[in-house]
Amino acid sequence: MRAPLPRDHIPAIVDPVFGTDWSGLSLPADSRGESTTLPDDAPVIGLTDGGRARAYPLRILDWHEVVNDTFGGPIAVTYCVLCGSSVVVDRVVGGSATIFGVSGYLWRSDLVLYDRATESLWSQLLATAINGPSTGTELRIRPSSLTTWGVWSVEHPETDVLLPPPQSNTVRGREATFDYFIPKYRRDSPPVIGFGADADGLHPRSLVLGVAHGDAARAYPFDTVRRDGVVNDDVGGLPVVVTVAPGNTLVAYDRRVGGQTLYFSADGPRRLSAGATTWKRATGAGVSGPQATRDLTRANDHPPMFWLGWSGFYPETSVYGEDTG
Repeated sequence: MRAPLPRDHIPAIVDPVFGTDWSGLSLPADSRGESTTLPDDAPVIGLTDGGRARAYPLRILDWHEVVNDTFGGPIAVTYCVLCGSSVVVDRVVGGSATIFGVSGYLWRSDLVLYDRATESLWSQLLATAINGPSTGTELRIRPSSLTTWGVWSVEHPETDVLLPPPQSNTVRGREATFDYFIPKYRRDSPPVIGFGADADGLHPRSLVLGVAHGDAARAYPFDTVRRDGVVNDDVGGLPVVVTVAPGNTLVAYDRRVGGQTLYFSADGPRRLSAGATTWKRATGAGVSGPQATRDLTRANDHPPMFWLGWSGFYPETSVYGEDTG
């Protein structure tokens, strides 16, 4: 591990406040002229709990990386700017809720968290303690979506959304952009400090969706999936369908429905179909047809992230498109 920043230099949000949108907000003086509205194309992490929905804009997480919240129980919403990875976990350690913060360390180029109760260090992507009294303990990962505010608010009109400081009663952090950690690093730059392009030809910041099952792992690059439209594939014996959903995000679902393994195709830009049944791409919810009462099950634990993050934790991963032509 290495520590490019002091602990809590990026301050976690511990007292979040929510509203129906960002209308009428005022931003602090250091906001650099940012709009006080949340545009439809703004990326958000979305969560559901029963009939409730909640969105966490990456525009806030770029500055704070961790939001400690209570939504169907105590949770931590985390985002690593360097890896582009979002993970939502139950923030319960040793049977009690705790607060998570930004340790300042990186491990395999990914965000390392710490908890206030035991001061253990936690891998964001693994949701597992890697140092300290809780070493080896795993946190429960909550299913989440990475999409846009426009798509999320249409799919979940009842949603609320995280408000930025000062509304959320947290000091404003320094924007933890990728270029803050590596000032001269750009998509067209040569590899630096270990973040090199590899034999696969994928740039470290190429967007991929990773699916892991058993001992197998597979990465689906955004550009390749967008080219192919709907990908019916298999990962370690798990039949999956991968596609681009509204909001220009990638989703993966288990192709097994009602005891059958289905073959999916596109039904317009917002739906998938198999047989006589259609489902929403964004959520996997059934729309119409004989099996519409069966929603599709997510095949991935994490929303899309940069190749840098996925390959750091799954170095033996295969890459869709390299072995399929």
